[in-house]
This record gives sequence, C-alpha cells and structure tokens, in this order.
Amino acid sequence: MKVVNLKQAILQAWKERWSDYQWAINIKRNCPKGVTWDYLNLAEALMEQAMIGPSPNPLILSYLKYAISSQMVSYASVLTAMSKFDDFSRELCVKSLLEIMDMFSHRLSCHGKAEECIGLCRSLLSAVVWLLQGCAWYCERLREQQGAAAGQAVPAPGSAAGVEASLKACQERLEKLIKSTKNRSLIHIARLEEQASWANVEQAVLKLTDSLSSLTNQTLRGKLEESVSLVKSIPQMLSAQGDPPVHTSFPSVHAFVMLEGTMNLTGDTQPLVEQLMMIKRMQRIPSPLFVLEIWKACFTGLIESPEGTEELKWTAFTFLKIPQVLLRLKKYPQGDKDFMEDVNTAFEYLLKLTPLLDKADQRCNCDCLSLLLQECNKLGLLSEANTNNLTSKREFAPRLKTAENANIQPNPGLILRAEPTVTNILKTVDADHSKSPEGLLGVLGHMLSGKSLDLLLAAAAATGKLKSFARKFIKLNEFPKHMSGEGSKSASVRALLFDISFLMLCHVVQTYGSELILSDPSPSGEVPFFETWLQTCMPEEGKTLNPDHPCFRPESGKVENLVALLNSTSEMKLVQMKWHEICLNTPGAILEVLNAWENGVLSVENVQKITDNIKGKVCSMAICAVAWLVAHVRMLGLDEREKPQTMIRQLMTPMYGESTLQFYNERVVIMTSIMERMCADVFQQTGLSLRPPVEGQDPIPYRNLLPPRQPIHEALHSQFREVLNKGWVDSKALHLFENLLNMGGVFWFTNNLVKELLKETRKEWALRVVELLYSIFCLDSHQITLTLLGTILPNLLTDPAHWHSLTDPPGKALAKLSVWCALSAYSSHHKGQASARQRKRQREDIEDYNSLFPLDDTQPSKLMRLLSSNEDEPVLSSPGDRTMSSSLSASQLHAVNMRDPLNRVLANLFLLISSILASKTAGPHTQFVQSFMQECVECLEQGSRGSILQFMPFTMVSELVKLPALAKPKVVLSISDLTLPLGRRVAAKAIAAL
Repeated sequence: MKVVNLKQAILQAWKERWSDYQWAINIKRNCPKGVTWDYLNLAEALMEQAMIGPSPNPLILSYLKYAISSQMVSYASVLTAMSKFDDFSRELCVKSLLEIMDMFSHRLSCHGKAEECIGLCRSLLSAVVWLLQGCAWYCERLREQQGAAAGQAVPAPGSAAGVEASLKACQERLEKLIKSTKNRSLIHIARLEEQASWANVEQAVLKLTDSLSSLTNQTLRGKLEESVSLVKSIPQMLSAQGDPPVHTSFPSVHAFVMLEGTMNLTGDTQPLVEQLMMIKRMQRIPSPLFVLEIWKACFTGLIESPEGTEELKWTAFTFLKIPQVLLRLKKYPQGDKDFMEDVNTAFEYLLKLTPLLDKADQRCNCDCLSLLLQECNKLGLLSEANTNNLTSKREFAPRLKTAENANIQPNPGLILRAEPTVTNILKTVDADHSKSPEGLLGVLGHMLSGKSLDLLLAAAAATGKLKSFARKFIKLNEFPKHMSGEGSKSASVRALLFDISFLMLCHVVQTYGSELILSDPSPSGEVPFFETWLQTCMPEEGKTLNPDHPCFRPESGKVENLVALLNSTSEMKLVQMKWHEICLNTPGAILEVLNAWENGVLSVENVQKITDNIKGKVCSMAICAVAWLVAHVRMLGLDEREKPQTMIRQLMTPMYGESTLQFYNERVVIMTSIMERMCADVFQQTGLSLRPPVEGQDPIPYRNLLPPRQPIHEALHSQFREVLNKGWVDSKALHLFENLLNMGGVFWFTNNLVKELLKETRKEWALRVVELLYSIFCLDSHQITLTLLGTILPNLLTDPAHWHSLTDPPGKALAKLSVWCALSAYSSHHKGQASARQRKRQREDIEDYNSLFPLDDTQPSKLMRLLSSNEDEPVLSSPGDRTMSSSLSASQLHAVNMRDPLNRVLANLFLLISSILASKTAGPHTQFVQSFMQECVECLEQGSRGSILQFMPFTMVSELVKLPALAKPKVVLSISDLTLPLGRRVAAKAIAAL
C-alpha cells in the first residue's frame, strides 16, 4: 500500500465514520504482509490528516491514539511526526499533540533492534527541540501582547491567558521529558550520533533564553529556566561526580608518597604527578585533604628517616621535589576551584598538627614549615598574604637552638642552597679544562668535604639533574686517558681527577642505583671505562660476579709489571700512568699476591706493604681490589676466607703519611663507605664486622630487615598486620616488603597479601587494607597487576571452592583493589612509565601468557578450559566456538596491541566476567562481578576512550543491566564506548529497554 493509498484509506474511514478498531481491522486487511507501519509513515500520515483545520480532527486523532495503544506505530515515529508540526498559533492542535505525548512519555522504551533504539534517541532530540521552540514562540507572543497593552502595537491574536496556558503546557511536557535520566541519556547518545542536530537544540535554547526576560509570571519563568539548564547539562551529564568520601585520612596517598621519597627520589616528576592524580580521582579526594596528606607523608619521612644520606634524600624530596609536584598538579583542571586556595587550606589544616611539626623542627633543627611556605610562595602556589598569615600562626613549641646544636647548620637550608650550586658545578665541569685542570680540581675537592657531596647529589636527584651529573663525571673520568709530555704536577692533577670522579660515580651508584647510569648509555660509540667496570666488576646487591671472568685479568704481562711495581720499596710514580689500565689489572695483581701469601712466598708484612701502596695514592685502585676480593670470597668456604678478608681490612684502613696526594682524607672517607657497602654481605655471612660499631649509628640503613630464622611467610604476615594496626606504611616497612617481594617472587607476594585482605570481615578494615595494599603494590604495579588479574582472580572466580571467600565485605574490597591496580597499571604502562626501581628488578613471567591467553582463536586457551569445566552447558567452551560478536570489544575496533601482556590479561578477564554473567549460576562470584563493574564506573575518568573498559565485550552491556545495581542509564553510558557507532547502538539498546 503506497502512502497515497494510505491517505485515501484514512479519508475513506473518516467519511464513513469508522470506529477506531474498525479502521484498524480494515487497514491491516489491506496492508501487504511483512511491512511495518513505521516504514509506511502511518503516524505521520494520520497526524497530517488530523491537523488540516484550525482545530484537530477528533476521529482521525482517535485512530492515531488507537495505533499508539495497540503498538501499530513506534513511539519514535510519533515523536518525529509531532516535531514536524510548526504552526504553534493553532493552540488546540498543539494541545491535542501534547495530550498524545502524555500517553507514552512516562514509559518511553524500545525493545527492538539497535537501529530502532537509535531512532528513538533521534526522535527524542527532535521532540525536545520542538518543545523548546514552542516555549520560545509562546514567550514571544506574550511579549508582543504586553507591548500592545502598553499601547505600542496592535494586539497579537489569542488571549494572554490562553497563550500563557499553552506555554505552561509546553513547559510541563518539556520538564517531564527532560527530568528523566533515561531520556537525557538517550538524547546524549543522539547528540553524539549526529553532532549537527545538537546545534538545533542550542539554537532553540538561545531563542528561549532571550524571550524569558520579558516573562512576568516568575513561577513559570523559574521552571523554564530549570528545564533549560537541564537541557544544557546533557553534554556534561557524565562528568558529574558523586559526593566525596567523609573520612579525612587517606593511607594510600601517604604510603605512595613515602614509597617515592624512600625509593624513587631520582624518578621523573611527571609519572609521580600522574599517579597521585590517579589516586585522587579514584578515591575522589577533595584537593585540600589531598595536599595535606602529601605534606603529612613528607614530614613523617623527615622525622623517621635514618641519619646521613637517607635524611638528606628526604629533605631534598620534601623541599625541592614536592613543591614542583604541586606546581604540576596546579596545571590540572580544578573545576571552579582555585588550587592556590586549596594549598592554603591544606597548610591551615597542617598547622593544627602541632606535634608533627614540632618533631620535624627538632629533627631538622629549623622551622621547616616557614621554609616550605617560602618555597611555595616563590613558585606561585601561595599568595604573599597567605604566606605571611600562615607563618604568623606557627607557634614555636620546641627550643631549637641548644648548646650542642647551635653550630650545626640545618639540612633544609643547606639543601635549598645546594640546588643552584648543582647548576653551577654542571657548568664548571662542562667547560674546557684541557689547558688548566687545576681549577676544576679545586671545585671537586670542595665537593668532597664534609657532607657536601651527599647534599649536592640529593639536590641533583630531587631536581632531575643527577643523570646529567653522572654523565659529566663519566666524561671527566675519561679525560685523564689523554696525556702527552706531562710533568709531575700535571700527572698528580690527572691522577686526582681520575680518582675523585671514580669515587663520586661509585658513590652515586651505591646511593641511587646503577640503573641511573646504565639506563642511558653513552652517546658515543666507545663504552666509557666506568660503565664497563660497573657492569662487569662492581659488586651490588642481587648481583653475582665470577672472580675468574676474563674482565678481571686482561693482560698477564701488565699484571706482572703491576705486582713488581707494588712490591718495590720505592714510591709509586704518577707520570705517564694509565689509570684505567691499572684499575683493570689490579684484580690480577691481587690474585698473584694472595696466592703468594697463601703459599708462604710473602709474609704478612710484605702484603701490608703492597696494600699500603695500593691505597696510598689513588683510592680507585683499592676499590677495584676490594671489588674482586668480594667476588673471590663469595666462592670460598668459611675456612678459606681468613686471608682475603684480612686483605680487605688492610685496604680499608686509611694511611696517614706525608707523601699522600691532595684531598686524601676526604677521598678516604668516601672510599671506606663504598667498600663497606661492597663487603657488607660477605662479612655478614661469617658474622665478622668490618670495623667496631659506632653507637647509635647504623652504617648502612635498611639492611638486614628480614628477621633471622623466621619463614618469609610469617615475616610478611606479621609486618602487614603491624602496618594495618598502625594505619600507614613507613619507609622501613616498604624496604622489608621489597625484600620479601624480591625473595618470594611476584605471585607468592601478591597471593599472600590478597589472602590477608580476604580474611577481613569488617567493612572499614577491609577498605583500609585496600588502601594500604594498593600503595604496597606500587613497588612493582605492572607485574603485580598482571599476576592479580591474570592468575589470582581467574583462580578465585572459576573454582566454586573459592567462591565463599568472595562474599562481602572482603569480596567487594578485592574488586575495588583489582580495579585500582588495573587502572593505575594501564595508565602508567600506556604512557610507557616505569621507575628505575621497577626496571631494575629481574622480570619474571608469572605465567606463560602465550599458553594462558593465545593470540589466535584456533586453540582453546587454558582460561577458557577453566571456564567450561564448571558449567553443565559451557557458555564459551573454546574461543573457536565463539561468534565474533560475543567477544568483540572496543579495543579491537581501536586496534589495540593484543601482544602486550597487560592488554591480553584485561581482555581475558572481561571475557571471564562476561561468561559469569551469562551463566546460570549465581553466587558470591556474580556479586564480585557487580562490585567490580560498579567500581569501574565510579573510578573512571568519564568519557575516556582509552580506559580498561574498552576490553569489555559489547554483548556484556545487555547482561550487566540485568543486575539491579547496574540497571541505570548513567552506568550504561559510563561503560559504553560512545565514540564508536557500535558502542552507541549497544548503549541505546540497553537504555531503551530499561
């Protein structure tokens, strides 16, 4: 039946005065089979015929109402037809159209195909435009009538009361339509589907807003403004966040800052800033409390850090790095809030924590807060007025200056002064010193005095200059290779330049890790001497060296010459000495001497003379000798170690003679500390000490933390319980956790800590465990997340024996932890950020990801076999059986690299979740899935395309809305990728069916 015939049929029915059901029977009898009424535009044809005259045709309208009630026509087609009527002067017609809208506007839904659901979205948008235009038209008429009443023009047609009634009727329908979140969600999808159509809405809103000013009825005007603001809010409907949490303490921020300050001072600032922003967003922490938590962690670190280098590191972190972190945080969008005001409020709160500030002031011997306030003021984080106000509020409780510490300069002041010095030193070292290297020697000598070197290194590390610092000293260490026709003075300068740069580099490696130098290899083709020596000869924690390796004995002829030189009575000459070669040959010489001593060829006095010669001038030789002796001793039985260990002690004891080179005392202090760190493990094995212990001073901080004769499982349990009872993680605990992680491996560590979480049956404690575990997992977030999502969760979800452990509250807490870890790991991995500490740890693949999650769909994966094992009717017996649509996700349409283990683990976790939702068995595991998805919705940056939810199969959306907690329009919008046409169709279908 053509449209023309349809119109004729309607006219015939009207002429013959058919009742509505008679009309329906006749029209269906004459209609070809299999054709839908929407295709024939029945709603539009009926409306067109009904609205011909000044008032609507009641009989034809009754046909339309019958068609709507009997679902002959869809709501979408009726709304579309309605929005084409534009003669608002026919108030009776408009009134009858609004009444038709009332028939279904409260129950708008669509259970058809995705295309039909998208059609409903579009028609809703058109209806909103139509209602806005109607409101604007009637407002305009009222304004004209008011003008006429004042004697300015001819009165407009229609009484003022009638126009106002029509305006009110349009406003009520608009409000009713737009107040529903479901309708707004459908309009949001239509807006993304057709960006141009939203321009019509904006135009209509603008027109209505202009006309509102002349409206005298304040109640009506207020309601219209409300409706307009609701329409305007549709594009931002996903960015509205829930209420922030009520508690004021956030252990995860505290612990993460502690972790960065203790273990990652040299790390880049941006990854730290992004991780902090991730925590803030996931936990919806208000800015002032967030900044306060950062400062609390900094002050705690200052108070509890061990004396010496660690204390200086924390001072540099607090006074140099954190203000820079806050400066970058300031650049993130803060909404309508002022970040400077938030920083000010955070300091106001901090001032109330008097005991914390007093203890920090006593430890640092200065007013820490006022120094911090000055730094923040310099960087533009605090206004001058706020800085002065906060400074005046700090009351001095402790007496800082006492007789003992009156002459000690406070570390914070020294660190702040060291920062510009670092830049000056870098410039100095960069200059050309080939003609007069003496000037440079003076600068280097000054750096070695007291704690200057540690201060400068800490300042360089906190400001990101340590890498270039080390690179410059490697270059300086290469400089003495080039010599020609030198005298004795220039020979001694050359020896000192080599020695000081070598000592400094060893100290940097031991304090900040070899990754700092090795991660950024030398740009020139030739590998510098120090890099070669560091990789092959320097003992480090967790590195085993072979004392028989060829690198320890390069050339036998040169070794013999060196032994003869060391054994001679005359003083060692410095002229024309190739120090790089001497250092490489020293281990061979030491082996010869040791063999001679053990075979009775040399006496103790001879050996003492040789060791004196080694350490007498150039300390680097002694360090190379000890490095080899440490590797050698490791290979010996306890009864064979006495003589090599005696040699180590002899090399470590400083000499105090007249003929030593310049800056000898300063160089010996650094040499001794380097040797102590090298030998600590070896001497600990035999229970011997290198030197008598100094009271109250631990020579190497954070060593020997693991309790002796206690299984590591018990050590992990007791340490975690201690941390949980305290409510925060200190730096000592972090180092112990790292030792346990290295010793037990990633799976053992993660699995046991997840078991600790699943023991918690109280909601508050379970949430505290989540916050603490999240920050502990930051020790190696990528590997731990792979284990958690790829192995531990699938085991818990696929084995019915484990389901009881997933009941709430621990189940919900584990879901929260899993989402936090997934988001953090995905975000940092996506940007290619991994700290030096994480890169240094040996990679271990917990599972062979290829067998667990095969790339192609031809072989059934281990995970899919697990899934099908506990189902009577396997939903996904193997990937080969799956239709394309059941596993198709946004990530495939965005062409995400599925060879990446994290991407693969996430994709398979969502497949597993999808199969659980589609299965017939409900239980704690389905409750876990619901909690997991709720947490995803709460934590995600709304509308972010590259989130973890892109790995979720599209078919999962319709399964999720069957769960009561997730059957909400906003949830559907949040979990769907609305940037993709398929994502919008899936979302429209799910929302329209709610």
